Amino acid sequence: MSHSTIRLDGKRILITGVSRPLGIGATLAKRFAEAGAAVAIHGYSGYDLTVGCNNSATREGTENVAKTLADSGLNVITITPSDFTEKGTAEAVVKEASQKLGGLDGMVLNHCYGTGIKLGEWTEENLDPHFSVNIRACMLMLQAFANQVDTNKINAVTMFTSGQYYAAMSDEIPYCAAKEAIINLCRQASVVLGKKNIRVNCINPGPNDTGYYPGDTSHWCVPDDAADLALFLHSIYAKHITGQMIASDKGVSIGGWELMKSLSEVCVDSAT
Repeated sequence: MSHSTIRLDGKRILITGVSRPLGIGATLAKRFAEAGAAVAIHGYSGYDLTVGCNNSATREGTENVAKTLADSGLNVITITPSDFTEKGTAEAVVKEASQKLGGLDGMVLNHCYGTGIKLGEWTEENLDPHFSVNIRACMLMLQAFANQVDTNKINAVTMFTSGQYYAAMSDEIPYCAAKEAIINLCRQASVVLGKKNIRVNCINPGPNDTGYYPGDTSHWCVPDDAADLALFLHSIYAKHITGQMIASDKGVSIGGWELMKSLSEVCVDSAT
């Protein structure tokens, strides 16, 4: 579906976690804009630059992605870069995107925070970012989105989880706990937000070749795979799909856990 016929003309979409040209976020922005949506992108390059395993990270990464896409004729604008660990940023991002696009019909919450921390090394300081970025920001953004949405339109939110439910990832429990919470947030919020004509789903994109892993990635998914699914979920074709967690992981969930175990020995992708 790299040349998808799905159209999102007239849709106004906020996409987070956009800061690296090789990442899922940048691909989502490109594909949604190619489908006719007006897209506002948000990212935080400061995280990418400190993680240490994202070889495509650059300063002003979000702005660079937006310029590249806008120069190619796509309707993509940037939201002021900010850190979701800081209070007030989640709601501010939704507000700014809504103001710049004249309202929002959809969000793709692709942002992520993850570092390897073994049990026995946990502190409030290293636990809090996992929950403030991965789950608190999503909850507050859902609320802010619902407060500004036009309930006469079909609206959709897609969040991103990970493969933590396959088996134990012992060195990444804080990350796993936060990403597992996304699945439950999706299911719970879909019931409440359905009353406002908002569908809520989440994607597990599986192992993705976004430039962070130094080994062989020929058998992995690529960002376009996740974008194909996200486009579908925001289209009229998915009008009856809500509250679902969908794995687009090339079969890892049904027999490829050894691959996932090997990833945890390298690093956690920022998913941006």
